[in-house]
Amino acid sequence: MNANGLHQGQPILHAGAPVESAKAVMIMLHGRGATAEDILTLANEFDQSEFAYLAPQAAGYQWYPNRFIMPVASNEPYLSSALRLVDDIVVKLRSDGIPKTNVLLLGFSQGACLALEYAARNPQRYGGVAALSGGLIGDVLPEYSGSMDKTPVFLGCSDRDFHIPKERVTESASVFRMLGANVTDILYPNMGHTVNEDEITAVRNMMASIHTN
Repeated sequence: MNANGLHQGQPILHAGAPVESAKAVMIMLHGRGATAEDILTLANEFDQSEFAYLAPQAAGYQWYPNRFIMPVASNEPYLSSALRLVDDIVVKLRSDGIPKTNVLLLGFSQGACLALEYAARNPQRYGGVAALSGGLIGDVLPEYSGSMDKTPVFLGCSDRDFHIPKERVTESASVFRMLGANVTDILYPNMGHTVNEDEITAVRNMMASIHTN
């Protein structure tokens, strides 16, 4: 099966400012079983009127079929297609005049895992990376290399999330520190598989810190 034909061609929803006049752009990646519309509702919480928000829809409402801590091969070719889709959006934004330093990647749950994995495989200075209940993908993490060049990276998760082992959150944070990111990782006691107000504030502050070139 062609990895480029799974998620490619799916709708990409847009909210907020027009891309061409936006201060920055947030790419928002929804969780398993959810929709682009679902993740876009967070834009109202962030209350950053100068941002454009782009939310692609995963084919079949999931970016990949198995748990993110399974071997990478078990989630192919879906994972490669999802990573390619994120890259397609980043490349298109660059052609629209939006530098990667003004692109922020955000995801929840499966979308958070995808956002982190894309950034780790394509390390450079982004406007920020926000993973809400997620971690890097695979049963054993590879040796990532490159530099995030002080990109702000936020990982927030429950300390007892059924879907996301806290050890993987901590391990993922360590990888991004090794890649030279400015990492904040927080494990919230007894929080459900959800997004809390502290995480919203952290992302809002990350967004407010982005400056146009």
